[in-house]
Amino acid sequence: MDVLRRELTLFFIAMGFFTRIPMPAWVKVDADTLNKASRYFGLVGILVGAISALVYELSLTVLPTSISIILAMIAGVAVTGAFHEDALADTADGFGGGWTVADKLRIMKDSRIGTYGAVSLVLSMLLKYSLLIELALYDAELVIVALILGHCLSRVLAGSIIFSETYVSEDNSSKSKPLAESQTTNELVILLVTAALALWLSGLGSAILIAVSLFLVRWLLVTAFRRQIGGYTGDTLGAAQQVSELVFYMLLLVSLA
Repeated sequence: MDVLRRELTLFFIAMGFFTRIPMPAWVKVDADTLNKASRYFGLVGILVGAISALVYELSLTVLPTSISIILAMIAGVAVTGAFHEDALADTADGFGGGWTVADKLRIMKDSRIGTYGAVSLVLSMLLKYSLLIELALYDAELVIVALILGHCLSRVLAGSIIFSETYVSEDNSSKSKPLAESQTTNELVILLVTAALALWLSGLGSAILIAVSLFLVRWLLVTAFRRQIGGYTGDTLGAAQQVSELVFYMLLLVSLA
C-alpha cells in the first residue's frame, strides 16, 4: 500500500503540475517528489488527450467535424490552463527578441506577450487545427488516436529533456511554476515505457518511424536550446511539447499518404 500511495502521489503531482485538475488534499509537494513525478508526464498527457478526444467524440455526434476539432482543442487548452501555449509564446519572444542569454531569460519571464509570441501562437494553433482536419478526412476516428498519442508522446519528449540537459536557473521573480530540475534513469525509463506502450497499443504501422523521427526532433530542439540559453527552462520544455505534438500529427499524416 505504501508503494501504491507513493506512486499515486507522484502521479497527482504530475497532474497538478500540467493541468488545472486539483490534487487531493493529502498530496504534499517538495523538490524531491516533483523531480520524481516527471516519470508520469506521459501518463498525464494520455489523460489530457483522452479529455480532448472525449469532447471531440461527443461533439461529433451533433456537430460537424471542423467544429468538433475546435472544441477538442479548446478542451485541451482549458484543462491545462494554456500552460504549454504560454511557454511556447514566451520561448518565441525570448529567442526572437533577446541578444544575450540574460536578455532571453528576462524576456521569457515577462508576463506580456510580444510579436514573436503572438505569431507563434496563432500559427501553431492554425497548424494544429489544419493537421487534425486533414487526419479527419482519412478517418474521423483517427483524430481520437492522434489526440491521445500526440499529448502523450510530446510530454514524454519534453520530459526526457530534463534527464540530459542543464537547468538554467531563474531567479525568484520568475512567473513559472516550480519545475523538475533533475531526473534519474528510473524516471526516464518509466517515461519511455509509457510512450512505447502507447504507440504499441495504438496499432499504428508507422510506430517505429514515428519514434525515430521524434528522437530526431528531440535532438534538434536540444541543440537549439543549448545554443540559445545553454540548457532548458520550464518555458522551453513547454515549447518542446507544443512543437513535438505538431510534428507527431505531421508524421501521422505523412504515414497515411
